[in-house]
Amino acid sequence: MKQLDPNRKIDIREVLRDLDKYRPKRKGWAWRRPIENHKVGPFVLKDTSKNLKNSVPLPSAHHFGNIDPQCDFVITTEIASGRFEDDIRRMRMAAWHGADHIMVIRTMGQSHFDGLIEGTPEGVGGIPITRKQVRASRKALDAIEEEVGRPINFHSYVSGVAGPEIAVMFAEEGVNGAHQDPQYNVLYRNINMHRSFVDAAEAKTLMAHAGILQIDGAHNANATARQAWKVMPELFIQHAINAAFSTAVGMPGDLIALSTVPPTAPPAPKLWFDLPYAIALRDLFKGYKFRAQQNTRYMEADMTEATISHVLDTLISRMTSADIQSTITPDEGRNVPWHYNNILGVNTARQTLMGLDGLMDMVELKKENYLPQKVRELKERAVLFLEEILEGGGYFAAVKQGQFVDSGCFPERKGDGIARDPAGGIGVNTIVKRKPDYGAPVCSHFGNNIYAHKNKKACQAYGGCTLCDPSKIQYIDELDEVDNVHKRLEKPLAEKEAGWVRPEVEWSGDGIVCVTLFVPEEPRIAEAAALKMAEKMGLKNAEVISRRLMHPSEGSLFEVKGVLDYAVKKDELVLPKQEESMPDEKIDTYVRPRNIHVVGATVGEDEHSAGMREILDIKHGGIEKYGFRCHYLGTSVPVSKVLDAAQETGAKAVLISVIITHNDIHRIHMKRLHDLAVERGIRDKVLLIAGGTQVTDEIAKACGMDAGFGRGTKGRHVAAFIVKSLFKN
Repeated sequence: MKQLDPNRKIDIREVLRDLDKYRPKRKGWAWRRPIENHKVGPFVLKDTSKNLKNSVPLPSAHHFGNIDPQCDFVITTEIASGRFEDDIRRMRMAAWHGADHIMVIRTMGQSHFDGLIEGTPEGVGGIPITRKQVRASRKALDAIEEEVGRPINFHSYVSGVAGPEIAVMFAEEGVNGAHQDPQYNVLYRNINMHRSFVDAAEAKTLMAHAGILQIDGAHNANATARQAWKVMPELFIQHAINAAFSTAVGMPGDLIALSTVPPTAPPAPKLWFDLPYAIALRDLFKGYKFRAQQNTRYMEADMTEATISHVLDTLISRMTSADIQSTITPDEGRNVPWHYNNILGVNTARQTLMGLDGLMDMVELKKENYLPQKVRELKERAVLFLEEILEGGGYFAAVKQGQFVDSGCFPERKGDGIARDPAGGIGVNTIVKRKPDYGAPVCSHFGNNIYAHKNKKACQAYGGCTLCDPSKIQYIDELDEVDNVHKRLEKPLAEKEAGWVRPEVEWSGDGIVCVTLFVPEEPRIAEAAALKMAEKMGLKNAEVISRRLMHPSEGSLFEVKGVLDYAVKKDELVLPKQEESMPDEKIDTYVRPRNIHVVGATVGEDEHSAGMREILDIKHGGIEKYGFRCHYLGTSVPVSKVLDAAQETGAKAVLISVIITHNDIHRIHMKRLHDLAVERGIRDKVLLIAGGTQVTDEIAKACGMDAGFGRGTKGRHVAAFIVKSLFKN
């Protein structure tokens, strides 16, 4: 595949071309390499890793030289558009924002699937996955890795890799991470216990061979139990069973990751429960990896609520430890996650982690009173729970008795746990015991195998299996006649080539938009009104996806989703002139030794002061910070007084704010300033600059100004213009 150009969209057709011949450039999981005392811009950071070659810095980075330090944790984003061609575009965006663990949520409908299906049918518990989808994603990520300059781990979330056949495909195709926990399949999918663990032994062996990081599913207990904060001792047992089973199968500890999810969220006293739990977990499972994830159980449709909980969860990660910081998309509680909310989740994690850089060099967790006592209590309850399981006949017997996901805090029992019959479930009686002469000429095969001899590959006599000789992999490009990638791309690609642009959030060119409305009525009336307003805006299929009550009678805030069936032609757009930015250091270096005076005022009968204050005052990042000598005259200042002050101070620039614009008063004031400066003979000695909500550069220049600045203007924009203008003269 060709090298990606940052200024061009990824070409899905290029990804699909010659896909049958593609082989992954690398296999196995890649960790970030921490850098201590890392000099990045003006700062020395403690908890970082290598910078990216290409990236999008955090929003406030422009105040610090556009630095974009990367934290020491691997950062996850979970992608769930259901269409791999759109997933690939999301992967690229996420990688530019710092994600290097891309989890694509699809499933095989449990252990087996009878055919390869490329389409997106519903009703099988998720999106069926094919070799084509996996291969295309990994191929795209090879190019994305080169673009950002960091390995990107591809993780396919496929029903816990219940079936070994899927683990084979993952090993062949360069998948780097996957969920594998037989308990998940027993408890939540009612797959027969014996069959689940037999399948898991084979799948784990294959994953270990391919260097695929395993993430377990124990966290599902505290996302399922009625009172999640009471199942903490059980979670330790679930982690222990899967970790011990994985080790027994032959998986090394650095490929075994525990999925740790805090059990509470505000308004519960979160740290009171979640911090001791996190500490106890890390004490009990030293030597394994930790993947910290937000608890989706408490995510409502409100984006702010989810983001705040995410920040608190990330704080716990920094106060304890994490190898992977997962970032649940904050809109997961209301719709298929949208691509820009994937980015919001990633940015929330990295902004929090960079803000907490060096935290544990400054604080330490208390070693007496509540915190260590609670940690010890949780460990003791877990040990007692494990002893009870052993005394009662083992794990299968405990599950049969409904001891797991019981919302009583052990040894308390509520009787509301999940019970499964060891002699029942999906796939019961399908295990065939191997005979002593059983043979399979393939590598990474668990159990007895007459072809496996010491210092010899099991497949050697047959010229290698698919894991050793990828040319033997049978690639099937099977297409649904109606729902396939080529059909889905027909309209978006045709519109793109014709120069049309549509909004989107889920799939290419889907037209979906989201609008925010505050409606000052009681909730039922307000919601009905919000939908009516969205309809009036021209949105089709409008629906409320978030509602936040402000007051029972005063009003509610709504987010409304709908389809805007409208496209714009790119070549018909009038683009504003793009000014070259000037680094803060260059502005500062020019201004400070020159003692440059600037006069500013809101003119006419206008009492607005905020805009001018933001441009001038150092408090708001105004031009004072560069060393300009600013003389602020206030509001409702006559134009003549502004020029008087300019002459008295020897100012090089005059800044006027013209907010009130009825009867073209903003144009009148600008023309009056220019004419008076000409009349006094100082027009060529002073820069005249105007700003306001209705001001544009074109309007200002037409009125005799040197420049005009409208909405969104910052002090650095005005400062850069002044410096460039003075430098020319």
